[in-house]
Amino acid sequence: MGRYYNGDIEGKFMFAVQSSTAADRFGCIGFNNYVTYYFDEKQLPTIKEELESMQDAFDKVSKFFEGKDSWTSEEQEEAGISSQEMSDYADYRLGVQIKDCILKQGYCEFEAEL
Repeated sequence: MGRYYNGDIEGKFMFAVQSSTAADRFGCIGFNNYVTYYFDEKQLPTIKEELESMQDAFDKVSKFFEGKDSWTSEEQEEAGISSQEMSDYADYRLGVQIKDCILKQGYCEFEAEL
């Protein structure tokens, strides 16, 4: 069982790492029992700024995940990856989906399960 988001983009939130409201950090606040998001070109500067701030964590965790399908907290600790870096990695992936969707169609709308 997991928490998903769907609409113009879709995916699954990382278990025990990523909040259902992760997209809030990209400049739009969700609402309703499902968190509903709508982004457009106005949020692109915030999205790009947030992505830049998470780039180092994304690169570090991406390297950690090379050749892995899963991981343990012990492996994460041995690799020196903090919970914040893991969260930033997950959020970075979401942010890229949002940015790419906006660049493709001018907006991005989706719902996230709480």
